Amino acid sequence: MELSDNNFLLYAAHFYDMNSAASTDEFEDDLKRFQYIKRLLKRYHDGKELKTRLILNHVIVIYNCFGNAATNMLFMRLWEYREYLKPFILFLNYMPNRISFNGKVIHESDIALDEIVIRELRNI
Repeated sequence: MELSDNNFLLYAAHFYDMNSAASTDEFEDDLKRFQYIKRLLKRYHDGKELKTRLILNHVIVIYNCFGNAATNMLFMRLWEYREYLKPFILFLNYMPNRISFNGKVIHESDIALDEIVIRELRNI
């Protein structure tokens, strides 16, 4: 299944680990984590504090819920913050060679890394 803006919810539901949730409310709560991460990365981008552990916790929960499909979902939803997101994905050892969504294929090597995020993750 190819991920796109039109089928994000269907894609998410397809890869969602139903054993980890008891209701659709929990599924929706897990989807909200994408927005939480986006807010945290935007706050960092705007010159405020980087909440490394909080972002890492949300990313871990997303991977626990959606498995490896989470990578494409995260980059699609957080594309404008990709240089901040990539170090977290590398830190968790989930970074594939290619990411695909909306009919595009992006190679891992084409995404830059934020040095401050890398430094913060090394201190964990």
